[in-house]
Amino acid sequence: MTPARAGLIAALATLVLDQASKLWLYFGTDLVMTQPWRLAPFADFVVVWNRGVSYGLFQQDGGFGRWLLVAVSLAAAIGLSVWMHRAGSRLLGVALGLIVGGALGNAIDRAAYGAVFDFVHLHAGTWSWYVFNVADAAIVAGVVGLLFDSLRPAGRDPRTDVAGDRNHPQT
Repeated sequence: MTPARAGLIAALATLVLDQASKLWLYFGTDLVMTQPWRLAPFADFVVVWNRGVSYGLFQQDGGFGRWLLVAVSLAAAIGLSVWMHRAGSRLLGVALGLIVGGALGNAIDRAAYGAVFDFVHLHAGTWSWYVFNVADAAIVAGVVGLLFDSLRPAGRDPRTDVAGDRNHPQT
C-alpha cells in the first residue's frame, strides 16, 4: 500500500469516526441533559462547545472568526494532503492523514454549528485535562507520528559514503 493510500484511509477513517461519535452523542443520546457521564474514575463524557482553537484559545463569538477558522482548517487540510501524496513512508502518510481527517472533522463542526463539539474529559483528583474529541486525538496522534517519522534515519544505502556517491570512494 502506498503512503498516500494509507494516509487517505487514515483521513477518511478519522473523519467518519469523529463525525459519527459527535452525531451519536449529541443527537442519539441524552448526554446534553444528563451530563457528565462517568466512564471511569478519570474520564467523563460532557458537552463542551469550543469556539476557539486548541485548549480553547482564541475564542471567537462572531461570524468572521468562525469562518476564518474554517478557512484555516481547510487550507491546512489541503496543504497537508499535498504533502501526504508526496510522502515517502507509510508512517508519514498515516500521520498526515490523521491530521487532515481531524482538521476536516473540526471544520465541519465549525461550519455546521459555529463551534467544535468536544466531549471527552480526562481528570485525576484536582488535575483536569482539556475536553477533546476524536478529531483532536487524531491530530495529536498525527503530530506524534510526524515526530517519529522525523527521527527515523533516512533510507540510505549503508555501503555508500556520507555524500552517497559510490563512484568516488573515500581516500
